[in-house]
Amino acid sequence: MPPLRAANLLATIEGSRLHSADCAHWQRWGPYLSERQWGTVREDYSPDGTAWDYFPHDHARSRAYRWGEDGIAGFGDDKLSWCVSLALWNRKDAILKERLFGVTNAQGNHGEDVKELYFYVDGTPTHSYMRMLYKYPHAAYPYDDLVQENARRGGDMPEYEILDTGVFDDSRYFDVQVEYAKHAPDDILMRVTIENRADQAASLDVLPQIWARNSWSWKESNDKPSLVAGTDHNGGAQVVGHQHGHEPIVVTAWSKDVPQVTWLFCENDTNVKRLFNMDGAGPFKDGFNDYLVHGDEQAIRRDTGTKAGAHAAIELEAYGRAVVYMRWRPQSSPDDVQLDADAIFARRIAEADEFYGALQHEIADPDARLVQRQALAGMLWSKQYYQYDVQRWLEGDPLQPTPPASRKQGRNRDWRHLCNADIVSMPDKWEYPWYASWDLAFHAAAFALIDPAFAKRQLLLLVKDRYQHPNGQIPAYEWALGDANPPVHAWAAWRVYEIDRALTGKADRDFLELVFHKLLLNFSWWVNRKDADGHNIFQGGFLGLDNVGIFDRSSPLPTGGHIDQSDGTAWMAAYALDLMRIALELAYANHVFVDIGVKFFEHFLYIAEAVSCDDGCETGLWDNEDEFFYDKLHLPDGSSIPMRLRSIVGLIPLFAVHVLEERLHGGLPGLRERLVWFLEHRPDLAKLVSRWNEPGKGNALLLSLLRGHRMKALLRRALDESEFLSDHGVRALSQYHRDHPFVFNHNGDSFTVKYLPAESDTRVFGGNSNWRGPIWMPVNYLLIESLYEFHRYYGDDFKVEYPTGSGEKFSLSQIADELARRCTTLFLKNKDGERPVMGAYPQLQADPRSRDLILFHEYFHGDNGRGVGASHQTGWTGLVALLLQPRAMSASGNVPLAGETDQAPIPTSPSAQAAAPACPVEAAPAAEPAHASAK
Repeated sequence: MPPLRAANLLATIEGSRLHSADCAHWQRWGPYLSERQWGTVREDYSPDGTAWDYFPHDHARSRAYRWGEDGIAGFGDDKLSWCVSLALWNRKDAILKERLFGVTNAQGNHGEDVKELYFYVDGTPTHSYMRMLYKYPHAAYPYDDLVQENARRGGDMPEYEILDTGVFDDSRYFDVQVEYAKHAPDDILMRVTIENRADQAASLDVLPQIWARNSWSWKESNDKPSLVAGTDHNGGAQVVGHQHGHEPIVVTAWSKDVPQVTWLFCENDTNVKRLFNMDGAGPFKDGFNDYLVHGDEQAIRRDTGTKAGAHAAIELEAYGRAVVYMRWRPQSSPDDVQLDADAIFARRIAEADEFYGALQHEIADPDARLVQRQALAGMLWSKQYYQYDVQRWLEGDPLQPTPPASRKQGRNRDWRHLCNADIVSMPDKWEYPWYASWDLAFHAAAFALIDPAFAKRQLLLLVKDRYQHPNGQIPAYEWALGDANPPVHAWAAWRVYEIDRALTGKADRDFLELVFHKLLLNFSWWVNRKDADGHNIFQGGFLGLDNVGIFDRSSPLPTGGHIDQSDGTAWMAAYALDLMRIALELAYANHVFVDIGVKFFEHFLYIAEAVSCDDGCETGLWDNEDEFFYDKLHLPDGSSIPMRLRSIVGLIPLFAVHVLEERLHGGLPGLRERLVWFLEHRPDLAKLVSRWNEPGKGNALLLSLLRGHRMKALLRRALDESEFLSDHGVRALSQYHRDHPFVFNHNGDSFTVKYLPAESDTRVFGGNSNWRGPIWMPVNYLLIESLYEFHRYYGDDFKVEYPTGSGEKFSLSQIADELARRCTTLFLKNKDGERPVMGAYPQLQADPRSRDLILFHEYFHGDNGRGVGASHQTGWTGLVALLLQPRAMSASGNVPLAGETDQAPIPTSPSAQAAAPACPVEAAPAAEPAHASAK
């Protein structure tokens, strides 16, 4: 990476904050509130694990949460001691709008789904400035209509969305923009701008809220927080918040557009009268709701509570606008009554513009800059304070009823050691308000573009003792911590390390070594638990690909036996290569790592030998007839059957590739001798390493599960527009199966997989995601990166037909560039000024004021690119931010980042990956050795 680019970023005000000793202070407050705490595993204390039913949306306004909080446009400190969010009431809804609504897994015809319109528009890594937009209808929110119509629709019909109800027709809604700006790290302003989009007057009650997370209902404590009404020295209304062990905070609220802003108070306690028909003294958590909606003055207080809301009753003319402000600060900070809030917002916005201007100064297309900035905003807004103590969750709390005994034999019972209480990057904060290990790995890679230190902390979290299982397993996701996600943690650690080095010019080998040692345990877990026959062929389960196959691969098979998985085996081969690469990097500082590097070199070859052998061998997954990798079903009678289903499972072997160059590693003592000895004594394995004993090309060794012919055979299908290749990336299932479904018959039962470009028609894994045809960003990203790596070995003279059947041939780097371009077209405006991802939102696309609001969906329609699945899963879909970043070499001149080649791409092709400033990584607790961010 040219030093000037790093200097430009570090020279910005936001960049200097990230790289300062005060960075952690700036990041103490952020958008750490979930969008949905109800219906989560953490809040489920049912006998049978029915989380959605035990704590439904209808309870959320009235029932205190045990493990977190939720709200619209939420903000809070990094332990959620204090929480801030926005409540709204259009004077027609049956309830106060305090949190986002959606259908549950059972209610949705394609699984759970948020039924709201909201967009993350901007943000900085220190959260010095954040902005989001929520669209709220004038008419009563159609809760019942959404539930009933989604229940009526079957799996063969599209989801019934909020725009389908008609409540946003004729622009009869409010645009509610919520912004946060930090005057100082702990002195924060909230600005709520309401615009009436309709040509008729409308009324709205606006309540910026601040409250204490309930920590007193679960165990004996005399430290209950309080918010108390008071006045400042000029007689203005203010609220003082007292929290044990913290300095009091002072909260003020005002608006120039309403006659008066009035403070209301209640308690963040469960309304036991409403929910359980028990006696109890209010006011309860739903006090604001009952006061505004039902006029119940007894539901609130005017002086004190654990929850306070600044009530502004707003009357807006047609196209009218109003602004409400709230500020909270430490009591010891200056009481600046002359504070110019708008000037502070203007300054922070200018700093955000400067920061992204430095990041994007080589991106010529303004639309690409807009897409990248909103993708990164989505990443920043999707941080969440996540607390889950499994031991306490299973045993129950002293002040609450003892949980049913059946829970101790249920979900996550083998994960009692897990005790999470951290800021974690979520896939999204409504449909997936919990971390998933392989999602988080991709998040870290994208986060490294703007905050490498946060990215490193995220990767280290999952290998901490209170996360990683004592047996070495990394937790998968909340609903089943013991399930297996693809082992991509080592890949992510290496990628973040490279981006961080590209920025600073310094190699954080302490970080790399710390994560490496814990990944050794995890690799051993995979080898010991997921290789059923000990033949270096792996299983693994669903591996994050949900319904990609004919069976739920995480459950016992209806046929009995087990499946040798092409993807599971390929992931493990790639894992071995990534650990080898990390070990050799660490060997520059400590030569003892050469031995462990060679160990993973050897282990990779054992896997390569097993997976690549021809038809008829005991282990091979390569099919000579179809020239494709398939899963193999092993039946109890000893027979085996290849599952000839052409899916992404068969392309994942492309991901296991690395070029080992003597020019980079030749100086490591004993490395060459160890490699030569092994290859000479194992000629059967040496034949798997391309030209290892031939001079030239810097004596580079190509380590891959497939050499030239097989790679071309896979690419022939991957780049075929009648099979995998779409206008917007590579599909998860070949389009061949649209007219030729794969059918498997067993004992009179028939199992079928057909090409489904968008929503699934099966309820496997709840039906809320589909790998039978759509485009998924993470696997596309890894395919693109792998092609660049192959090109490093083969060079410009090795060409492949692209697209298949076109007669045109290009180098692998040019094809990678073109695949990156196709993926970015999901979000960029096309010739008609429309964004394919927003295909389900024609009303917004036709509105000049809304057409630049972008959603980053979980996956995308395999034919037209329409966004499908979770609508705010900027998590791994945020990888598009890397694909939009112009090429940049790593600082060391080592392995290029995705998109880095010296060859001219196919015209109009964007590529990937650069870097940006880093907040120094904070010292770990004494039990977990700290590491430095730069040596």
